[in-house]
Amino acid sequence: QAGGAAGLAGAPSLDDLSPEERAQAEAMIQEMAQVQQQIAATPAGQLVANHAMGMYELAAIKLSTEPPLFAEAQLAIDAMAAVLDSVGDRLGEDLTPLREGLTQLQLAFITLKERGEDTGAGE
Repeated sequence: QAGGAAGLAGAPSLDDLSPEERAQAEAMIQEMAQVQQQIAATPAGQLVANHAMGMYELAAIKLSTEPPLFAEAQLAIDAMAAVLDSVGDRLGEDLTPLREGLTQLQLAFITLKERGEDTGAGE
């Protein structure tokens, strides 16, 4: 597994690295393997919920800029809604706070959009 990257086009072989670079590369490979093991051991629903939360955070950031980036926020909001609509019933206890967060985002989007239209600002 340590030389796995050598098979990629243009990727250096571990044999071409200095001892220090090789030790760093081997440590990174080992760390990546540990992360993969952690992901494999984590329930998929929990990981999907974490990604949905990332979409929430992305939308909130886009809405908090001045001026708000409505099209970008809308993409994140729509993606979060699509995930929750598609698989929300399989997210267990994470579904309720995610749905509440989605509702908050949608309300914030509408409020900011109306405020922007009142002042002639926005996208």
